[in-house]
Amino acid sequence: MITASDFKKGITISWNNGLWQIVDFQHVKPGKGAAFVRAKLKNIISGAIREETFNPTEKFPLARIETKDMQYLYNDGQLYYFMDPESFEQIPLNYDQVEEAIKYLKENDFAQMRFYEGKPFEVSAPNFVELEITETEPGFKGDTAQGATKPATTETGAKINVPLFVEIGDRVKIDTRTGEYLSRV
Repeated sequence: MITASDFKKGITISWNNGLWQIVDFQHVKPGKGAAFVRAKLKNIISGAIREETFNPTEKFPLARIETKDMQYLYNDGQLYYFMDPESFEQIPLNYDQVEEAIKYLKENDFAQMRFYEGKPFEVSAPNFVELEITETEPGFKGDTAQGATKPATTETGAKINVPLFVEIGDRVKIDTRTGEYLSRV
C-alpha cells in the first residue's frame, strides 16, 4: 500500500477499478484548510488522463507491473504473435494492444511487453529502429530549403517525414517515441 503523500512520477497504483500511472503530482498546503495532493493520472490500459485531488493519508494498492522482452513473430491477419524467448510461449494480441509499436516492428524483432497479473496490456518498440524506405517522392536538385522534408513510408508501413535527400531503398534510423527521422544509416 502507498499513501497519496508518497506519490512519485511513474508509480502505478490500482484505483477506481483501473490501473493508473502517476504522470505528475503536487503537494498543496493552502493557508486555510487541510493539505491535499493534486495528481495527474494516466490509465495504462485505456490511455485516459485525468486530474484528481487526494487526501495525503489516503491509501492505494501498488500495482506490480512486469516487463519482458518478447520477440515479434508474425501477423495472421487478425492477431499479432509474440514469443517469450525463455519459455517459447506464444502470446497472440489484437491490433488495439500493439497499435503504437507494430508500425516499427519487423518479424523477429524484439519489443518490450508489459504485464499486469500475467495479462499483457502494452507493447512498446525499441526506442530506436533502423528501417528501409519503400515509398517516397524523389527529391529535386537545387531544392535545398533548410529543414525541408517529404513524406515517406517504411518497410513496416510507418509513415514519417524525411529530408529531401532520402530515397527509396535507403535505411534510416527512427526514434519510435516521437516517430521522427534521426539519420540515414
